[in-house]
Amino acid sequence: MAVIKETSAKGIRREVFALALPAIASNITVPLLGLCDTAITGHLGDALYLAAIAAGGMMLNVIYWLCGFLRMGVTGLTAEAFGAGRRDVAGLVLSRALLLSLVIGMAVLLLNRVLAALLLSVIDPGEDVIELAAGYFEICIWGAPALLATLSINGWFIGMQNTMLPMVVSIGVNVINIVCSLLAVYVFRAGFDGVAAGTLIANWAGVLLGACLLRRFMRCHGIRLDFRGVCRSDGLRKFFNVSGDLFLRSACLMVVSLGMTSFGARLGDITLAVNTVAMQYFLFFSYFVDGFAFSGEALCGRFSGASDKGSLWRAVREIIMIALSVSLSFTVIYAVGGDAIAGMLTDVQEVREGIDSLGLFLTALPLVSVAAFIFDGFYIGMTATRRMLLTTLAAMTVFYAIVMLTHETEAVSGNRVLWTAFLSYLFVRGAGLALQMRKMVEDRMQN
Repeated sequence: MAVIKETSAKGIRREVFALALPAIASNITVPLLGLCDTAITGHLGDALYLAAIAAGGMMLNVIYWLCGFLRMGVTGLTAEAFGAGRRDVAGLVLSRALLLSLVIGMAVLLLNRVLAALLLSVIDPGEDVIELAAGYFEICIWGAPALLATLSINGWFIGMQNTMLPMVVSIGVNVINIVCSLLAVYVFRAGFDGVAAGTLIANWAGVLLGACLLRRFMRCHGIRLDFRGVCRSDGLRKFFNVSGDLFLRSACLMVVSLGMTSFGARLGDITLAVNTVAMQYFLFFSYFVDGFAFSGEALCGRFSGASDKGSLWRAVREIIMIALSVSLSFTVIYAVGGDAIAGMLTDVQEVREGIDSLGLFLTALPLVSVAAFIFDGFYIGMTATRRMLLTTLAAMTVFYAIVMLTHETEAVSGNRVLWTAFLSYLFVRGAGLALQMRKMVEDRMQN
């Protein structure tokens, strides 16, 4: 596993785009899948099916979001091993991640009814929706071991400086999901359960595709899985420390996300609808900037593992400049075309008026949030996860302090307070990590 050190800014810039573009393409396929599932469900003849897939999908997302550490932790640890030229460590990291994926996946299957009851009590859908959502969840959840293993495999590929293979897996899973759902509903007449069956089949097909690509990749690079060595002390403590920090950080992110939904709902149904549409601005921006965060994970981990401080800082500077350019572009798009975007997302006048009242917040969103995405990538790559966790905890505290201390119940002004809290949370996350960056790098290079 030869480690190529790119010392020129131009060379690093090429690598940044080579890593980012496939990741962006992979991200863009995600909403297409959701759109297809919604379209299929929307033609089953009852609006309850749409509500059920929304509730069931949220239940699954909570579990998979909390397990996101399998992707992120593996990326950072693998990138460091790649930079250090340690094939054995790279194989060991993936072996541990795959075994942990299996253990968590089996635990989720054993507890699926308990988890379903707990999540339904939190989401609290209508009585008519509960049975359908629970049925959707109980079918899809059998794909949990496969999906968690796929997260680990994709994270490992990114750590090995390859985002093209995760893109192939992601697009493959989404295409298979769409085809299987269409066949199940319209050919085999499986109804609503057919949509869930399509997702289940796609998850297992995805892990098989990932395994085939993994086998070929590992053979080409002379790397082997080492399941016998997973309990060795070599890096075991760090593996679980990184995984634990990232798990708790994901929980913090989820708590803020749920807070946005919960506080918005208290301001009325229109406000909830407004925020659902407004969050699409945030998600659309994230699909692009996240690709460059993945570049940061791969390159910073690699240069940190190689103890190449000069290349690391060049990579950081290049990624920051590119990400700032992307965020400025989105700022201009949202400032000039915000009304047109809202018109494409909804034709409900009250909702469009609510979006208009958030115009300043949505325009500022890309510039305020870009540092949170990019510096997350740097820290994940260098496995500085404890600093990430503490910074996210501080940002979450700021969010809830602003919302809880501001007793605003009027819909428009209350929603502005909510979005002030959300942007403040994103700003604190990014600024907090940026301020610690230099010391963090120095500490990593000394270890």
